[in-house]
Amino acid sequence: MSGLTTTNDHPRSVRGLEKQLLGVSWCECPTLLPGVIAAVVMAWLSVRASYFLGVGLMGFEKSPVSAVTVAVILGLLVGNFFRLPAALKPGLTFSVKKLLRLGIILLGIRLSIFDVFRLGARGVPVVLLTITSALVVTTLLNRWLKLPARLGTLIAVGTSICGISAIVATTPAIDAEEEEVAYAVTVITTFGIVATLLYPYAANLLFAGDMIKAGLFLGTAIHDTSQVTGAGLVYADVFDAAQALDVATITKLVRNVFMMAVIPLMAFIYAKDSSQRGTAAQEKTNLKKLLPMFIVGFLALAVVRSIGDAGLQSGDRAFGLWDAAAWQGLYGAIKQWAVNFLVIALAGVGMSTDVRVIKGLGIKPFLVGLGAALVVGGVSIASITMLGW
Repeated sequence: MSGLTTTNDHPRSVRGLEKQLLGVSWCECPTLLPGVIAAVVMAWLSVRASYFLGVGLMGFEKSPVSAVTVAVILGLLVGNFFRLPAALKPGLTFSVKKLLRLGIILLGIRLSIFDVFRLGARGVPVVLLTITSALVVTTLLNRWLKLPARLGTLIAVGTSICGISAIVATTPAIDAEEEEVAYAVTVITTFGIVATLLYPYAANLLFAGDMIKAGLFLGTAIHDTSQVTGAGLVYADVFDAAQALDVATITKLVRNVFMMAVIPLMAFIYAKDSSQRGTAAQEKTNLKKLLPMFIVGFLALAVVRSIGDAGLQSGDRAFGLWDAAAWQGLYGAIKQWAVNFLVIALAGVGMSTDVRVIKGLGIKPFLVGLGAALVVGGVSIASITMLGW
């Protein structure tokens, strides 16, 4: 019997690994290829279009038009003006979810672990203020407009923490309906895409080119992780300020960590307000989703960078293998692949966003989303300005 148990458990663990890495089983991998190839082609066209517009037409030495901006816009145009084959959906989903996370993990090689904690500590006060304001204002707006409590809860956590990931993690904790989840995701995605395209330029104007403050603003004022990373890439490309991307990414990861406190809290408040069983609702929260593994991966790559740099500084080689030039070439290649994966993911975001869904939502959810976005942006600007640094 013990042998049978081992045999049965092994496939189950393999299936779990497949789900984590690919989102599908190994035998279904070929179904990912059409969508991934479409996203890669869209990303490649975006990079070429960015170069053509900025260098070829405008005459700049470095294009002021970000490839990420072009990727999102082109993706939206193609995805909404043409009927995309259903065969593309699995690969686009893989690009948006898995390749995005891989890109964020690889971004960790840009920084030492000490930089991560130093920059992350700077962002904590701003993150706390924006999270609190988003939760309070979204809840009040939702009650004022008399929207379903579950929809308000989903929009609140999506706005305050990390967009779609927070919505998905909260859904089972409050027994949300599929329609409510779709509404919340659409609201968050809509305002997030607008912010991805506009906020990098607003940040440069508001903070006079200060990369740290701009990164803090992008990391706290934009909802979803993909959107924050995309906006950070736009800022880095257009204003030649790579540190803004680092700060925005780290600040967003700090926000993500607060899922561990905010989602159980919102589930408890919902259960209490609706006179449901608070304990039962909280037990349904998927604890694994409260600390996304890409955060751990990002930190792990930062540790790798720190150890390699320490080896060179001690007069030895990085990990005893690479001299300074080879080590710089290695982590430089990893950084470039991180950017490549992120551009592919953002192209997938554009192609996967159906603006026609917006028509069926009504105006009230968007008023809640708009109010929350404006308040979070305003609180972010005010707190960064007051705290100074």
